[in-house]
Amino acid sequence: MQLFSIPLRVYIEDTDAGGIVYYVNYLKYMERSRTEFLRALGYDRPAILDGGLLLVVHSAQVNYRRPARLDDQLYITAQLHKLARTYVEFQQQVIRDGELLCDGIIRIACVDVDTMKPTALPAVMHQQLTHIFHSSTSKS
Repeated sequence: MQLFSIPLRVYIEDTDAGGIVYYVNYLKYMERSRTEFLRALGYDRPAILDGGLLLVVHSAQVNYRRPARLDDQLYITAQLHKLARTYVEFQQQVIRDGELLCDGIIRIACVDVDTMKPTALPAVMHQQLTHIFHSSTSKS
């Protein structure tokens, strides 16, 4: 699973008065792709982990390059960029017909639900992500 992607159609609710996708919706699209990436690994509710742990967005660095418009068919990618003990970074893209519209690095942190302080990713999840990360970096 080197590069994961999902298809997505732009609906009227995604656009502003000018018919272009409102900037915050790109972040929503990226969230959906990351969620489906983790769902494909077997996590039914990817943001809520066993043992009182949550996965939360820590930071987002996003570049808006070209606008998406009503009815566009997009592909939203999610690829592991960096993996640490308490977080994972995804490199993500929004693509239309091979054209890069938006890209970003999104850091997802694992936190304790009660304290909201960083904590280690669950061992099984970390092992899965490590395997994917190393298999994708060794082929590049």
